[in-house]
Amino acid sequence: MAAKFAFFPPDPASYEVTVEKGAGKLKMTEVAENENVDVLKVKSKRGTEIVAVYVKNPSAKLTLLYSHGNAADLGQMYDLFIELSIHLRVNLMGYDYSGYGKSTGKPSEQNTYADIEAAYECLQETYGVKEEDVILYGQSVGSGPTLDLASRLSRLRGVVLHSPILSGLRVMYPVKRTYWFDIYKNIDKIPLVKCPVLVIHGTEDDVVDCSHGKQLWELCKEKYEPLWVKGGNHCNLELYPEYIKHLKKFVSAIEKSGHLRNGTVPSIDLMADSRPRQSTDQREKSRSSTDHRENPRVSTDLREKSRASIDKRERSRKNMELSEKTSNVTEQPEKARNSIDRFGDMMRSAVLCNIDCFKPVGTKV
Repeated sequence: MAAKFAFFPPDPASYEVTVEKGAGKLKMTEVAENENVDVLKVKSKRGTEIVAVYVKNPSAKLTLLYSHGNAADLGQMYDLFIELSIHLRVNLMGYDYSGYGKSTGKPSEQNTYADIEAAYECLQETYGVKEEDVILYGQSVGSGPTLDLASRLSRLRGVVLHSPILSGLRVMYPVKRTYWFDIYKNIDKIPLVKCPVLVIHGTEDDVVDCSHGKQLWELCKEKYEPLWVKGGNHCNLELYPEYIKHLKKFVSAIEKSGHLRNGTVPSIDLMADSRPRQSTDQREKSRSSTDHRENPRVSTDLREKSRASIDKRERSRKNMELSEKTSNVTEQPEKARNSIDRFGDMMRSAVLCNIDCFKPVGTKV
């Protein structure tokens, strides 16, 4: 089964890695130069050399380690990484799996596990990042390496699962049990994660059904209010205003929680948004309420205009600006954060995923 589970690295890669003359620093081509971005090559324990980028934010307290989807590479994710670092006020490391972009080797399940471990160790050894200051973010197939690492670390600050999979086999077949030949057995690893988990999934995802995200959320020990994006599919959740708003809310909540100071797992009381979800009935009521709140926002910019008055948008914008001004950040990131619309516009121009990102070998694309 693992052999039939195809990986789809962009071919050719969307970027090249060159060495800057004089300084000897690595650079990525085909992307805008940014003094806050480091380009690195990191060795994994399986012998491959992966390419990674580290986006620095001077006001960051937390660091996000992002594992991208199946049909993307760093060149395609670069703009999103910059925007996420600015809007969430985090440092961010993204990396290419073995066989993706300019990383060496071939893509495989075990290689992706070694790849994320190498990226995580780089954060610790090169940048001095502590485990309790790390948020793991896994998109689609990236939920596999993300949950594998998260299940083995007890002091993580948080985990974000973006359109995650229950397992590779379950994407293609509605099996009710886990088989030995399955791949990315997230369904068995999620109960081992000890930190708060945010799940984001589109209700109209026709690649990985939304039921995958919902079942993983149900199995979480430390639940955070999930985001079910009405009308969202597998590849466009970043375009919805509630995506970045909810993500900011999560990062802010776990940043303020200040948990794990004594090596203990945070109580659910530190995650106020999870309180309404203590029982099945309460979870359903809360989910209904969440859907009700999101309905006016799950739309394109055109629908947004028809559903919300100009006054309402102005009040929302002023509230956002007031909130941002209370933080100690530089002027340039401040301007970028004041507009969720700018984030959406940027993402509309990015190629984030491929609709055929889960397909058995031999299937025509």
